[in-house]
Amino acid sequence: MQIIQTNKAPKAIGPYVQARIANGFLFASGQVPLDPETGEVVGVTIEEQTAQVIKNISAILVEANITADHIVKTTCFLKNMDDFVAFNGVYSTLFNEGLPARSAVEVARLPKDVLIEIEIIASMSPE
Repeated sequence: MQIIQTNKAPKAIGPYVQARIANGFLFASGQVPLDPETGEVVGVTIEEQTAQVIKNISAILVEANITADHIVKTTCFLKNMDDFVAFNGVYSTLFNEGLPARSAVEVARLPKDVLIEIEIIASMSPE
């Protein structure tokens, strides 16, 4: 197993790693809209926060030498399901033609009271 760590995504704020490769898959911890340099929350709207989460996920993918096309599953945690349409508008910019499977759920609270958290599972080999 290999640990993926990059300074271009936020450091873990607990006892976990940014991502880990096991059995040909990358399992990334949930990413929230934190600035990797300051550790501060970026944005106040769902669009701004989702854009930062996508930047953080993309940095992890680059470190693992894969692209968003390798993502096979995402789990998206939203503070408010009323943000679903606006979230989708930004979320969709991460992908080209190959969309992953996805779950999206509303949750009572997220770390640092952010509006969004996304975790991914990606295949390390091309389809």
